[in-house]
Amino acid sequence: MEVVVDVDAALEMQLAAYRRMTGEERLAIALRLHELTCDLARKEFRHQHPQATPVEVEERLRQRLRLARGL
Repeated sequence: MEVVVDVDAALEMQLAAYRRMTGEERLAIALRLHELTCDLARKEFRHQHPQATPVEVEERLRQRLRLARGL
């Protein structure tokens, strides 16, 4: 069975949901997404460098964040 998704309609529904939220609610979502992204980056680095210490993992994450800010 093939599922057909109208991406444009889904995007409009998501945007409408965001518009109904308060600024605080939108900020909370953004912060959760940031933490999720950081957690994924940490896991990726640990996978690539299993011998890395927690300090090294955090330093690598900070490096990635600095690079992203420069884009």
